[in-house]
Amino acid sequence: MNRKQLVANIFRKKSVLCVGLDTDMSKIPVHLLEEEDPVFAFNKAIIDATSAYTVAYKINTAFYEAQGIKGWVSMERTLNYIPEDIFTIADAKRGDIGNTSEQYARTFFHTYPFDSVTVAPYMGSDSVQPFLQFDGKWTIVLGLTSNAGSADFQLQQCGDELLYQKVLQTVASWGNPGNIMFVIGATRKEQLQEVRALLPDHFFLVPGVGAQGGDVDTVCANALNKDGGVLINVSRGIIYAGKGTDFAKAAEQEAFKYQQEMAKYL
Repeated sequence: MNRKQLVANIFRKKSVLCVGLDTDMSKIPVHLLEEEDPVFAFNKAIIDATSAYTVAYKINTAFYEAQGIKGWVSMERTLNYIPEDIFTIADAKRGDIGNTSEQYARTFFHTYPFDSVTVAPYMGSDSVQPFLQFDGKWTIVLGLTSNAGSADFQLQQCGDELLYQKVLQTVASWGNPGNIMFVIGATRKEQLQEVRALLPDHFFLVPGVGAQGGDVDTVCANALNKDGGVLINVSRGIIYAGKGTDFAKAAEQEAFKYQQEMAKYL
């Protein structure tokens, strides 16, 4: 999906919602455990219930890889079920160099045709460039994350700037706003403002809303740009909103609430 298509979908749905399919076998409703593929059954119901309100789905590959071959099958079935007009993210956080990175890119852009994949930039340009060789695909690079440990490296001084600021500006120069996004945490308004000033045109994938304490108003007021420019990810707060047979209805209601909050800014 290219930038024009993504932006059109954002304004058509008046939403920047990304639903995270971090599907944990220990948390899905017990009645689904009788299904042949419980993970896919859960994901299918969530997608059916929320697709009217979301512009992206993020599949956290760790939850699928942990299940072995069955998990990879569930992931592929889920990816194939997502409507074609909704942006797909492989949250795999890959980061290596040379032909290894090329194979990671092939995995998530060809074998499993996601629109985007998350990448760790610690090893430098040759860990990111292989992902940028795929036309129409996006590389989502870790920039400023919302976890407590982010202060260990990201917030350290690096010359006249903080390390995360150097990473953002350096990585941005390797591609363009049509093929690079950045992961930017949602929990601090001042940092959202700083990052948007540094990168006025790039899209941000923004975790940290809901269970981690961030909120839609803070993100939208401080990080939106003329194209929307953010994808606000909510995982647990939507997919585990209900625990019984009505879990999909509960997810739909939560997704609708988030979409309505976002619509005020779009």
